[in-house]
Amino acid sequence: MFKTRLCEILNIEYPIIQGGMAWVATAELAAAVSEAGGLGIIAAGNAPAEVVEKEIIKAKKLTNKPFGVNVMLLSPFVEEVVAVILRERVAVVTTGAGNPGKYIEALKGIGTKIIPVVPSVALAKRMEKLGVDAVIVEGTEAGGHIGELTTMVLVPQVANEVSIPVIAAGGIADGRGLIAAMALGAEGVQIGTRFICSTECEVHDNYKDMVLKAKDRDAIVTARSTGHPVRVLKNKLTKEFAQMEKEGVSPEELEAFGTGKLRMAVVEGDIHNGSVMAGQIAAMVTDIKPCKEIIEEIVEDAKNQLDILSRLTKEE
Repeated sequence: MFKTRLCEILNIEYPIIQGGMAWVATAELAAAVSEAGGLGIIAAGNAPAEVVEKEIIKAKKLTNKPFGVNVMLLSPFVEEVVAVILRERVAVVTTGAGNPGKYIEALKGIGTKIIPVVPSVALAKRMEKLGVDAVIVEGTEAGGHIGELTTMVLVPQVANEVSIPVIAAGGIADGRGLIAAMALGAEGVQIGTRFICSTECEVHDNYKDMVLKAKDRDAIVTARSTGHPVRVLKNKLTKEFAQMEKEGVSPEELEAFGTGKLRMAVVEGDIHNGSVMAGQIAAMVTDIKPCKEIIEEIVEDAKNQLDILSRLTKEE
């Protein structure tokens, strides 16, 4: 059951996609996930095109397996980034924060698979009509920018309404999550937070340590008043954000205050004043290991869960 349509479409061994986490999802991480049988993703974020190009070239040197690039459609460099993707003939593009419609024809022209992240049934149906290859259905449990609906309720609703493969995201870190997602109608999963704590992930050790030490209630939502809520691990920064929102600070001031805070945490290791983006699943991440071991552990755990379910069914 692990050889789904998604595996065939993306030419991967396991239906596991690594999340396109800005500043986190570098060529090293993407290549390691792809080498392990999943689909690695380089996050373009707000980076200039030349930075993204260097990451793509680096990933090609590290793996000959398919990998993708996550395009943040609100990026000021989005046109240049898409041009790089077309020139480098990247196998897969995932998108967020916008409608990829204007780029679909060109990307499909070179055989690139297009998979947008969607937070609602309506957007999933719209994307299917545009001709995308699959959709990533992301629940509010995820880290970073989020919607309001949970993975548990959103995935089956989308799966009921579209015929293209559905990829579940948000709150998934082990084999139980993979089995649950597939039971809900997904044909694959996107995993982000678990891969932060991989040996190939190049985030600062302080960032990884904070994820490892996270408890069940530590991943909170900030910046709701801006209209772009973000899930992060609570720290000094989140307290300051909460106070500013309580005082009625304008969304523009809040956005300006938050600028550069993710880099501060990921690159500089300032986990007190920086933005430590992570999902609610962070509390289940307890060790750092290679991506290959992470994926093998997820798949083996999923198989064990199926065996347990099979035995329970027979006993009944």
